Amino acid sequence: MRESVSGDPELRFTLLGPVRAWRGEDSLATGSPYQRALLAALLLREGRTASTAELIDSLWGTEPPASALPGVRTYASRLRKVLGPDVVVSRPGGYAISALPEGAVDLWTAQSLAEEAEQARAAGELGRARDVLGRALALWDGEPLAGVPGPYAEAQRTRLEEWRLQLLESRLDMDLDQGRHAEAVAELTALTAAHPLRERLRELLMLALYRSGRQAEALAVYADTRRLLRDELGVDPRPGLSDLQQRILQADPVLAQPSAPVAGPAAAPVVPAQLPAAVSDFTGRTTFVEELRDALTSGEGKVMAVASVTGMAGVGKTALAVQVAHLVSPAFPDGQLWAVLQGAERRPAEPATVLGSFLRALGTPDAAIPDSTEERAALYRSLLRGRRVLVVLDDARDAAQVRPLLPGTPGCAALVTSRVRMPDLAGAHLVDLDVMSPEEALALFTRIVGEERVRAEREAAMDVVAACGYLPLAIRIAAARLAARRTWTISVLVAKLADERRRLDELYGGDLRVTALFAYVYERLEPAQARAFRLLGLADGPDISLAAAAALLDLPAEDAEDLLEFLVDAHLLTSAAPGRYHFHDLVRLFARARTERDEGPAEREAALGRLLDFYLATATRAYAIERPEDRLVDHLETAGHPGLSFADPPAARDWLYAEAGPLLSVVRQTARSPLLRRAVDTLWAALDLSEGSLSQPYEEAALALCDAARAAGDRRAEARALITAAHAHVISGRFEAADEAAARAVELSADTDPLTTAWACDRRGVIAHYRGRLADGERHLTRAADGFRACGDRPGEAAALSGLSRLRVADGRPEEAVRLARQGVEMYDAMGHALRGANARYALALALAASGEPDAALRLLDEALEVFRGSRQLFWQSMTHYRMAEIQLAQGAPAAAAASAEAALVPLAEVGGDVRRADALTLLGRALDRLGQSGRAKSCWREALALYENLGTGQARVLRDLLHEGAASALAS
Repeated sequence: MRESVSGDPELRFTLLGPVRAWRGEDSLATGSPYQRALLAALLLREGRTASTAELIDSLWGTEPPASALPGVRTYASRLRKVLGPDVVVSRPGGYAISALPEGAVDLWTAQSLAEEAEQARAAGELGRARDVLGRALALWDGEPLAGVPGPYAEAQRTRLEEWRLQLLESRLDMDLDQGRHAEAVAELTALTAAHPLRERLRELLMLALYRSGRQAEALAVYADTRRLLRDELGVDPRPGLSDLQQRILQADPVLAQPSAPVAGPAAAPVVPAQLPAAVSDFTGRTTFVEELRDALTSGEGKVMAVASVTGMAGVGKTALAVQVAHLVSPAFPDGQLWAVLQGAERRPAEPATVLGSFLRALGTPDAAIPDSTEERAALYRSLLRGRRVLVVLDDARDAAQVRPLLPGTPGCAALVTSRVRMPDLAGAHLVDLDVMSPEEALALFTRIVGEERVRAEREAAMDVVAACGYLPLAIRIAAARLAARRTWTISVLVAKLADERRRLDELYGGDLRVTALFAYVYERLEPAQARAFRLLGLADGPDISLAAAAALLDLPAEDAEDLLEFLVDAHLLTSAAPGRYHFHDLVRLFARARTERDEGPAEREAALGRLLDFYLATATRAYAIERPEDRLVDHLETAGHPGLSFADPPAARDWLYAEAGPLLSVVRQTARSPLLRRAVDTLWAALDLSEGSLSQPYEEAALALCDAARAAGDRRAEARALITAAHAHVISGRFEAADEAAARAVELSADTDPLTTAWACDRRGVIAHYRGRLADGERHLTRAADGFRACGDRPGEAAALSGLSRLRVADGRPEEAVRLARQGVEMYDAMGHALRGANARYALALALAASGEPDAALRLLDEALEVFRGSRQLFWQSMTHYRMAEIQLAQGAPAAAAASAEAALVPLAEVGGDVRRADALTLLGRALDRLGQSGRAKSCWREALALYENLGTGQARVLRDLLHEGAASALAS
């Protein structure tokens, strides 16, 4: 056993790497290899005594030298001098390590962390378990007991390496459980290359590939494994691996994501039984039902439980309350009381009136009911003493209306619904009810309409519930209209709901109208609140920040926040995070209808202009702080708003990505005069969004602006919009469209907008390089460099030089490429350009690799990759991994190349286009083929071939010939 007595608290040791010792920050001399072997043997026994014979056997095995015994004594004596006499102690027949605290040895720490991770995993805390296991694995520093001689050390090295792999497999298993399959593929590819006979790693790789949508590769891994095991060991894969192959072939849905069924039995109510009947088609809300059930019953008769459900009109608060009340009624055998408090009415129910009805239900004769509210409340609480009664209060106005109606006695409970939050309802468990999930919404629609009709038009049914904004009342109304019209198809209903301007008018049935619910709340707003509600509905974005809303409303942030928070409390807005606000789709349509009715065109245009100015000014500041000395900021339209300021580039990037959705939406919404030019320049200032996960919506916004500028006949706006489109097309791999856009931008801007011309020429040069037109690329990039230089735009000039460097590499002139790329790096570094400096290092790395300096190239790519990760540049992360894989494969390191190629594929799911995905798959196949995994390699090539054929590129012919002839090894040439 380890001893935990207090010794020197600063003494610590490492075994999961070289055997070392420290006292505080000072490294201690642990002596010769055999002296370290003795120290390791004692530490590995964790305080247990090792006999002299055991130690001799540990160090020298069965044939020790004659000097073995005095050698052990000498080593022990020297260790005692270094570590202290109370650490290395002599015991009868041997030695032991004593007086060390729990965390003194890295192996002991790893064992404790592994135990903690196992306990967390058993408790279902996968996130914590994975993090703790990651800390344990991080303690390894290369080979355990590195450089330590002796048979005991060798055996322990094998044991510790096996344990590390088991921990790694456990962590990867949890990665897959948490949906991190795409990231796990790269790591598992490298691990299976290093440990080809380890079947558990192969099994995890198959599952990760399958969950990443790469079924053919997953099956190819099994084929490769089966062949390898037969060739090397003469055995078949173990049953677990074979079973997984069969489940993949059968597309077993359990492989994707297991789910646990939830049962919720309902019980019959007991008298007094005032609960309304439960809704027969109540659907979903499982989490909320369980949460409220626990909140109302967890007191076990010892306290009074109160729960409050709030939400927007039509979200299903009452239906949920009734469902939960019926569910928990067995816990309240003395009855259930129900009252509608009419909180949304102009004259809500008086507490005294409600108390009178409750007292009668509890058996109090009219003559015995007091007159005052206070006396009625006192009698009510007295009658409930010692009883277990559930009180449901529906549609409460506020906490003041509710308080006199609470039972106030242990064993009872109250469930309250309201359209407003009641944080001042002391001790209440608060539940904020949102709209349904798509699956719940479809289930509700199906229960009303019928399974047969929905099964025939499932996609149309999903369109209906989406048009209803997943709001239960709207879904009920739409479904009821359809159920009453047997000649309608679901597609007919979809068509009626497709027009946003008429959608609210279509959502009616009997005496129910969605607009009536919203109008009821809106008409009770104060004038300033109503104005804010109307104007906020103008913006198309998925949500809006407080700063943007303040600009839109033309108010100080503090005043705007007061208004927005009131609208949140009234459930006309939602707030998923501090300072961010969101409309339900139907509420937004209602707000716009009221805006068109109550606000003139000039005020609507002015409000959107203020919002656009906020984004233009702030995006320009974000661009400028990332790119010192870039002259673009001097050429953009002037905004009528100061915008936000940023302390550093990371803060600017955080804002840009947080605001990406609203910014792109507003840009598209304002693609018209007189806002067009400001919209175009806002998109240009937000250019970084095109190189991350938002590349597709950025590209769509750019194309919308091009169309709008062309229709308006605004040559300057069109040229600049074409720049953004060309850049986005390059990122998505659409080079022909990119060149057309850039060429048109040159034509439009040549005489009037020199900076735009320089940008367009730079894009044309990059595109020409990608298309193999080196002379054209040289001409365009030289013109770009001259243009940037004439405008005093040094960052643009550096970019053009980096582009010229890559052309020199392609043209077989690596020395010139290195010179030009170094110029670019030096210019960016002098200006303090971290992000664009990373692009220049990327270009320099390619030049160095072509010059025969692969190690230097890999170091530069590592530096660039770190910057791209911090800047969220998914495109450049992928390209950097791809270039690393090329260099590693050329160096004869196929396992590293395969891991890098896998890492390149992960971002390509979101950005980069099919051509780059096909390139990465081809390169991955080359690496896998070198590793002997020909089955998986061919699977990659087949997928790449399908992409190339769809693109109509020449690479398709090369891959087709190789696959047809079986000459995979030719790819390595």
